[in-house]
Amino acid sequence: MGTGLVTGFEEVAGALRGELLAHCYRMLGSWDEGEDAVQETYLRGWRGWDGFDERSSVRTWLHRIATNVCLNAIRDRGRRALPSGLGAPTDDPDAAPGVLPPQKWVQPFADDRDDLRLAFIAGLQTLPATQRAVLLLGDVLRFPATGVAEMLGISVVAAKSSLQRARARMVQVAPNPYAVVEPSAPAARRMLDSCVDAFETANVELLLAVLRDDATLQLVPNQTWFAGKANCSPVLAGAVGNPGDWRLLPTIANGQPAAEVYLHGQPYGLTVLDVRRDGIADITVFTDPALVKRFIPSTPNPATSESRHSEP
Repeated sequence: MGTGLVTGFEEVAGALRGELLAHCYRMLGSWDEGEDAVQETYLRGWRGWDGFDERSSVRTWLHRIATNVCLNAIRDRGRRALPSGLGAPTDDPDAAPGVLPPQKWVQPFADDRDDLRLAFIAGLQTLPATQRAVLLLGDVLRFPATGVAEMLGISVVAAKSSLQRARARMVQVAPNPYAVVEPSAPAARRMLDSCVDAFETANVELLLAVLRDDATLQLVPNQTWFAGKANCSPVLAGAVGNPGDWRLLPTIANGQPAAEVYLHGQPYGLTVLDVRRDGIADITVFTDPALVKRFIPSTPNPATSESRHSEP
């Protein structure tokens, strides 16, 4: 392969990396696996670049490669989920939780797009692999049915039928998009601030005041989860500890308000809020210190502003 061909591939492929990574993340429910899939996509694309005959756009060609890479990965392992997708909630705050291995749970993703919301990603993982691909290629990436069918090697009729079934399933498992609040909205920031203040001052009532009555609490990697404000309250009250134990730095994950979490000055994980117009509908806490360095705080450092938050 000549230098000119390699340079041409790098230019067009590099411009599409963010879109390809988001697509692979939606397919796999894992940021890590998504990055691996993009690398494999680029490797296959680089090898096939000199034979690319431009019967389709480069975007279509690379998404076809990426989708098939993801489909192969899905066949080799079980589905990822959040705790609420694996069983019924518990009302016992002292129940011994089953712990999920890392490859079983949906990972959060550093992006502000609303088509990456955690509930949507978790819902996608309940779909059969082909339905998942059809829904994402057709409804999210807006490829025409004929293009989707060609990319997946199925008939147009099969593509349309799969799309209808996928849409019906997602209505059941994903939130109404008109009910959610964008992370940049003042209401979302107020609710995130209440969460931050509740933990930093050990005043759980600040958080309970903005929690919906039907709110859920998920503590990944624990399989145990809680449904209803009454059941979430004692868990949250027991977690806030003493003033100064926690430091939360606001950020955005999966197009939702979130916070990097530090306990006693050490990285602890990430909290992601599902904020609706009438309050917080879900709190998902990912207890994984490695996540902290993958997200960028949205609150300025006090060295350059009067914000009360700072890097620990």
